[in-house]
This record gives sequence, C-alpha cells and structure tokens, in this order.
Amino acid sequence: MSISSMSEQRDLDQRVAVDQRPTVELTKDSNGLDVIRMKEPRGSSVQIHLFGGQVTSWKNVSGEESLFMSSKAVFKPPMAIRGGIPICFPQYSNLGLTEQHGFARNRLWSIDNDPSPLSISNNKATVDLILKPNEDDLKIWPHCFELRLRVALGSGGEISLITRVRNIDSKPFSFTIGLHTYFSVSDISEVRIEGLETLDYLDNLQNRKHLTEQADALTFESEVDRIYLNTPTKIAIIDHEKKRTFVLKKEGLPDAVVWNPWEKKAKTLTDFGDDEYKHMLCVQAAAISKSVTLKPGEEWKGRQEISAVSSSYHSGRLDPIKVLESCGSL
Repeated sequence: MSISSMSEQRDLDQRVAVDQRPTVELTKDSNGLDVIRMKEPRGSSVQIHLFGGQVTSWKNVSGEESLFMSSKAVFKPPMAIRGGIPICFPQYSNLGLTEQHGFARNRLWSIDNDPSPLSISNNKATVDLILKPNEDDLKIWPHCFELRLRVALGSGGEISLITRVRNIDSKPFSFTIGLHTYFSVSDISEVRIEGLETLDYLDNLQNRKHLTEQADALTFESEVDRIYLNTPTKIAIIDHEKKRTFVLKKEGLPDAVVWNPWEKKAKTLTDFGDDEYKHMLCVQAAAISKSVTLKPGEEWKGRQEISAVSSSYHSGRLDPIKVLESCGSL
C-alpha cells in the first residue's frame, strides 16, 4: 500500500471511529426547556430535561419509545412533568413535610461539571446532573444536601440511573427516594409483573394496609397502588402483546412501587388523558419503607438499570425466568 493510500485509510478509520461514538448534545425542546439528548451509533437514544433532572424519552434502535409520556403533560415549570422517570426526593408521596413526592422533580437541575468519581464504561454515553437546595427548599426541608444523578445509555440500548445523596449539613437528616419510571405498554390488560410474588406490600388504596401478594404474577384489572417491601434486585415487566419484557435491575433501592390509576382515577388527573391508563404502568425502584439516614459528610447511592428484551413463549405464556437469567447480574 502506498503512503497516500495508508493516509487515506487512517482518515477513513478515524471517521469510522468518530461515527461509532455516542453523541451528547445540549439543546431545547419545543417548549423552550433545556434538554440533553444522547444517542448511540446503533440508534437508541435518551432525552433528559434539566427541569426535574428527568429522563423524558428512551427509544430503542428502531426509534420506538419505551417510556410513557402523557399527551396532556405540562412542560411549564413548576408543574411536574407527567411521564418519563421523575425523581421523588426527599420524600415519597405524602410521607413527609414537603409537597407530594418532594421537590426534586419541580426544580431546575444543573449539569455537574465536576462529578465525584464513578466508574465509567467506554461504550456508554453519560450525563451527570446535580441539584442543591435553594432558599425556598431550605424553608420547607431545612437540610443542606447534594443530589447527584448520572444517566448512562449503553451500547445495547439499556439505560441506567445512579442517584447519590450527600449530607453537606452539620446535622443528620433522613429521606425517602424513588425513581418513578413510567413504562409504555401496549395494553395494560396484557401486562404482567414477575418477581413480586409472595412478597409483603403496603396497599395505598387501603391506608397502606400491610398485605401479602398471593398471585403467581401481578396482573391488572383495576386501580393498583402498592409499595412492595424487600423486593429482589430484578423485576420483569412482560408485555404479552408486544412480546417484549422490560428487565429492571436495582441496587440500594429495596422497595418497588407499582401504580396504574385505572379509569376512575385517570379522569381526576388534569395532566393525564382519560384512557391513557391503558398504555402505561409505573414500576418505581425506591427506598420508602425504611428512610435513609445520613450523618454529616455521608453519602448514599442507589442504582437502577432497565433493558428491553424480546420475550419468548413457554407453555403458552411468556417465560420471564429465562429472560431474567439471560440478562445476568447488575
């Protein structure tokens, strides 16, 4: 090969290498809100709004959306965005002194240009965000903290969220936290959840009555709002109609909230379509039943990773056990 040919080959190799890198860009959405968009060479993508520090889109290589976003979602601060993956902090629901689900989802986050060390995989696109309390926050929750979020998009299209809370105050504080993931499903009546059978749960529809799951798998025929306790590190959400399974793997988040408002409740939600309950399901990795307490200088970390895999039939139904086994550990 001639010198000129070798030079041309190097230029080509460099262009190919650049083409194989994930892209990350800061831009604005159609409402003028700041968003970060990450895209893998194979085509999968993630969108994150700085308002709320919230993942609002996660698409596979075919451009198909995996997260639910209500057609009536309001993209106008301080209204929380209905869909995606809101972060509930420093409290879940009304279990505390702040507003419903805390204030993190209603605040403008910043890009963290100096994140504390975390292992980084070369084949993942990552974004680091940070939230610190403002004066109004300290009036309703008087604790100084740093809430960090790393969102990563893997080469296989999987999405991971690492949340970290650091106490930078002079006194201890306690909190609860949840990653309120809205999954997009074809038909809620064709969806089942595996991994929660035989577990204890608190039923939010019965004043958090303590009950035990009796079904072999969780299916949906009416409103569900439950906090499952001491859940496994892997949960499968199986969509029969799409023959697709979401595998949720988690660390540091022992509880799991399952929610679908169903018809009656849906009609009371101003930022939610009357029939949209049919096409969504919330499964939230969380630390709720036992609050997390941090002393000054201490840090807590929680992580969830979600992948979407094709489901296979076994004995007339989807076999989530094989799906979970095939996905390995977190």
